[in-house]
Amino acid sequence: MVADVSSPFPAVPVPKNGALTDRGPHGGADVEGTVGELGEREIVQMPSELSSTPEEGAGASREAGGTRRRNTRRWVLEWLAVLLVALGVAAAVRAFVVQTFYIPSGSMEPTLMIGDRILVDKLSYHLHGVGRGDIVVFSRPPGEPASPELKDLVKRVIGLPGERISSEPNGTVLISRKPLSEPWLSASARSDPGPPIRPQVIPPGEYFVMGDNRGNSQDSRYFGPISRSIMVGRVFFRIWPIAHMGFF
Repeated sequence: MVADVSSPFPAVPVPKNGALTDRGPHGGADVEGTVGELGEREIVQMPSELSSTPEEGAGASREAGGTRRRNTRRWVLEWLAVLLVALGVAAAVRAFVVQTFYIPSGSMEPTLMIGDRILVDKLSYHLHGVGRGDIVVFSRPPGEPASPELKDLVKRVIGLPGERISSEPNGTVLISRKPLSEPWLSASARSDPGPPIRPQVIPPGEYFVMGDNRGNSQDSRYFGPISRSIMVGRVFFRIWPIAHMGFF
C-alpha cells in the first residue's frame, strides 16, 4: 500500500452547488471570503463618507475666504512695518549722517557746476577737525547778501582758526605771509581773482571760506570767517550728473 504524500491534509468535499464555504480546511473562517466581503463594504461606504451637505461646503468656503483675508491683512501689515522702518532709517541718515544738496550758482565753478547734486557727510567733523581745502556746506551767515531762498552755501575752506590770512594784488592767498598752493583753481579763476582779502587773524573756532570761482563768489571776503557751529558737513561725493560722478 502506498501513501499519498502530496498533501498532509485530508481532502475537503466540495459542495455540489459550487458555492464557497465559510470554513477553511480546518473548520476556520475562510480568509479570502472575509477579505472580499470587507472590500465590498468599503467600496460601498466610500461615496457616503466623501459626500458633504451644502451647509458643510459653504462653511468650508467661508473658512478658506477668512484664511485668505487674514493672510492678506498680515502681508499688508508686514509691508507697512518694513516701510515705516525704512522711512525712519532714511530720516535718521539724513539728519545725522548724509544729506543731498543741489548747486544753484556758479561760485564753485569749475569744481561744482550749476545743477550738480552732491552728498554731504554730516558725521565726519564730529570725529575729526575741519581741513584746509575741504569743500563744506554751511548755513547762510547773518547779513549775507545772498538770495533769501538760499538757506545753505557751499565754499572751500582756505584759512584755519588762529591763522593770519591776506592776499597779494594778483589774488595769491597768503597764510602767515606765505603763498598758499591752490591746485583746485582754474586758469580763469587765477586771471580774475576778485576782491582782495583784508589782512586779518582768523578767530578761534572760525574758518575762512572762499569759492573756487574767485571773481564770482560771495564768501568770507564779504561776510567774514564762519563759525564751525553753522557748518552742515563736508562735500564728499557728486551723484549727478552721472558723467561726472565721483569723490572729492
